[in-house]
Amino acid sequence: MTLQVNIPDSLVRQAGELAERQHVNVDQVMVAALTAQISSASTRPSIADRARRVNWERVNEILDRVPTNPPAPEDQA
Repeated sequence: MTLQVNIPDSLVRQAGELAERQHVNVDQVMVAALTAQISSASTRPSIADRARRVNWERVNEILDRVPTNPPAPEDQA
């Protein structure tokens, strides 16, 4: 199937550069990007649904049991 869309020149250029780096054609880059966007959009509602079912009181009870320790020296910036 062929779909005609208007894409800003800068985005077409970036897609071309990415395609070159990945040794694929621009069509493959565009299909991968569209696939990722559609997949992400269909995942967001399920994450929101799961968040609504969380027992936040229980989460806070669990987190309250975690000791408060300063970061290790190697973790400090």
